[in-house]
Amino acid sequence: MRFNPKARLDTGRTRHAGGGGGGGGSLGRGGSLGRGGLPGGTLGGGSIGAVIVAVVIFAAVSYFGGGSSPSYDTDRYAACESGADANSSADCTRVGVENSLHDYWTDELGSRYRPVSALTTFEGSVSTRCGNATSDVGPFYCPVDEGIYLDSGFFDSVLEQQLGGPDGGFVEAYVLAHEYGHHVQNVLGYMSRVRTQQGPTSDAVRLELQADCLAGMWTRSATRTEDASGQVLISELTDEDIRLALEAASAVGDDRIQQRTQGQVTEESWTHGSAEQRMRWFRVGLERGTLDACDTFAASRL
Repeated sequence: MRFNPKARLDTGRTRHAGGGGGGGGSLGRGGSLGRGGLPGGTLGGGSIGAVIVAVVIFAAVSYFGGGSSPSYDTDRYAACESGADANSSADCTRVGVENSLHDYWTDELGSRYRPVSALTTFEGSVSTRCGNATSDVGPFYCPVDEGIYLDSGFFDSVLEQQLGGPDGGFVEAYVLAHEYGHHVQNVLGYMSRVRTQQGPTSDAVRLELQADCLAGMWTRSATRTEDASGQVLISELTDEDIRLALEAASAVGDDRIQQRTQGQVTEESWTHGSAEQRMRWFRVGLERGTLDACDTFAASRL
C-alpha cells in the first residue's frame, strides 16, 4: 500500500490515550470482553477471544458504568500532515487509512453516515463509555461512544506471535476497516438485530462476517478515496496487500484460534466465524462491493 505524497492528512479523528483509564465498569455485558461466550483459553489473564479483531459481540450494548476520562497525547499524530508522512511512519499510515475509510463511507452512505467519534490508540489500558479495556482486549469498537480503540502493540505481540497471523503494513489496514465496518453496522441498525451470540449461524457470527465483507468493500475502492481537496489518498494497493488481509482474516477465525489454543474445535461456541468464512466474506465485499452483497443476516449460507 502506497499513499499519494501530495495528499493531506486530517488528524482530527485520531488520538492517543496517554494514560490508562481507571474506575468504572469492565468492558462487556455484565463482565469483561473476555467472557460472554468467546473462545476459551487465556492470554495475559483474559480470554483468547478478547484479542480477536472484533466489535464487542453484544448488539444492544448497555452502559454498565464507564471509566474515568483518559488524558490524550496531543503530539502523537501532530506530524502526520501528508501522504508522504503516511509512507514513512506507521502512526501516519494509521491516520491515512482512517481518512480513506472516512471518505469511502461518507460517499457510500451519504446523509445516513455519521463519522466515528475517534480512533483512539493506547498502551496498557483505556477507558471507554463501554467500560475499561486492557491490551488483552485487542482492537474493538464501542457502540456507546461510537469510537474505535486500538492497542498498537496488538499486531506484533498477539496477532503475529500468539495467533500465528501475518506481519505487514496492510494487516492493520484490514483490522481498521473491519472495526469501521462495525461502526457502519451501528449506523445502519444491524447491531440491534443481534439476538443469538454463539454458534456457527448465530447473529454474532453474522455480524462479524458482515464487518469483514464491509472491509472488503472499502479495499475494493480504497485507491479512489480522496482527501478534503480532492487528492487521491491511496495511490497503490497490491496483490500482496490483499493476501495479507486474507491471512489476517484467517488467523482470527474461531476454528483457527480454538485449534491453536485448546486443541479442538467447538462450533457451538463460535462468535466470529471460521477462517474460511472470514476470508470468503472479505472476498465477497472485495469482488462485489455492495451493501446488499454483504447482508449476512439474509444469507442462507455463511
